[in-house]
Amino acid sequence: MNQFDTHEVFNQAPPFENVNLFDCDPALREALQREGGGASAAALSALGERLGRAETLDLARQANVNAPRLHNFDRAGKRIDEVEFHPAWHQLMALLIESGAHCSAWDGSQTQVARAAQYMLFGQLENGSQCPVTMTYASVPALRQAPHIGARWLPKILSREYDPRSLPIAQKRGALIGMGMTEKQGGTDVRSNTTRATKVELDEAAAVVGLDDADGLYRVVGHKWFFSAPQSDAHLILAQSGDAGGAGLSCFLLPRYLPDGSRNQIRVQRLKDKLGNRSNASSEVEFTGAYAWLVGQPGRGVPTIIEMAGHTRLDCVLGSAAIMRAALTHALHHARARAAFGKPLAQQPLMQNVLADLALESEAATAFALRLARCFDEGADPAQALLGRLLTPAGKYWICKRGPGFGAEAMEVMGGGGYVEDGPLARLYREFPVNSIWEGSGNVMCLDLLRALGKNGAARAALAAELALAGTADPDFHAFAARLLDELARSQTDEYGARVLAERVVLAVQGALLLRHAPPFVASAFVASRLAREVGGAYGRLPAGVDCAAILARALIA
Repeated sequence: MNQFDTHEVFNQAPPFENVNLFDCDPALREALQREGGGASAAALSALGERLGRAETLDLARQANVNAPRLHNFDRAGKRIDEVEFHPAWHQLMALLIESGAHCSAWDGSQTQVARAAQYMLFGQLENGSQCPVTMTYASVPALRQAPHIGARWLPKILSREYDPRSLPIAQKRGALIGMGMTEKQGGTDVRSNTTRATKVELDEAAAVVGLDDADGLYRVVGHKWFFSAPQSDAHLILAQSGDAGGAGLSCFLLPRYLPDGSRNQIRVQRLKDKLGNRSNASSEVEFTGAYAWLVGQPGRGVPTIIEMAGHTRLDCVLGSAAIMRAALTHALHHARARAAFGKPLAQQPLMQNVLADLALESEAATAFALRLARCFDEGADPAQALLGRLLTPAGKYWICKRGPGFGAEAMEVMGGGGYVEDGPLARLYREFPVNSIWEGSGNVMCLDLLRALGKNGAARAALAAELALAGTADPDFHAFAARLLDELARSQTDEYGARVLAERVVLAVQGALLLRHAPPFVASAFVASRLAREVGGAYGRLPAGVDCAAILARALIA
């Protein structure tokens, strides 16, 4: 060491990179097999290796450091409303689209479960690029309700070619779909939307878009407060159709370009300056007589788009579970390599309690997420459809709600090094809240759970059947599940306590899954810390007797 050197750098963990994100995750691999996605295991292992490479992980950093920029006008003053992205964004998007993250569940190449596992691997890499992929994936059920529109758009949506060019759909090799539902005055209350759509007469429509596209054409005037991914080739929007006393809120496909090559009248006012998800462009827009095609029946906009919302909410659950997994792996990797007070952090008893608690949360979220995905695979079965109808809002509430505290705790494991922007923990922490807010905040999800439970007793029966599979051998689980089902049977749960109910539904299902499928040291620790007593607000509250070393050895395969 040179006499003028102030210090030597040591006792630092290397970056968590060049790791196969699939192979190091037993909980994900096991859930994939048991829920019906095992045929995709080899492909997911190859993807996990690619996503864990140092150069791939660095694309996430570059895409977030170099945020998108809006260009409203070209050099001559012509309105263009183009969004400029860093090349890293385009590389991430190409990787997502080429892998089929938007289409593999629809084209027969993968089950919903396998696609969910794939999405969770991408979620450990970068989350902003997942937003347009999720919306494109979720648009398929809605567009299948409009065969005349689907015939033109679905082949491009299901394409595995990423084509970011600004062109009419006929000239594109692949297409992305966005969403525009919320407005300034309403937010979640979309029925208060003021954007209006007026039907264009057939002869006028034929003159504008051609006779083949004239049916169901409307002209839209209004605004959207959140218009996700304005660079998308089209958006599904909600607007009031008809005059006073007319049809009501309807769903429309609003393309960025019209068939003649002209730009539709969509004015991008600005890009949102967001807490997280910074690599992705979210915007505010005005429609100044934009053309759009009706999807579904007039006045049935919410029912038309509700299946799309179900799939986006599934992705919110998957996304939060994936960010948990990413935060856990970085924190645990650091704790294994960093020494304090004479031994690695991961061997310090109190740190083991914290890390093992995080690992339990992550494994339970993974098990729940892939079980929920199987409900989507088996939607033709009424019992599975009802179970999915319950677990989607409950899971979106609880798993997404657990995310920010999880991210903060993982960051604290790494101390000051986790808090700065040089590493990934600060970015991962900022990504957590969006999954709670987007597609229905926590309260909206809990109210949706109440609606699902209130329709008939079959929903409770579907939940009871799922919980019964875990048997009665664990007295704490059995007592917890019995109290929950008894509460659901006795009376209609009031709105005031809906958050507690949603929490208990998810915890019961997670406990049942872990008791059936996880090693006993995982299942017993989960039940003891979350069902036998209140969960609590902080991690690191595991009771005595938990085998932390075994939990941590399973959490991240060396």
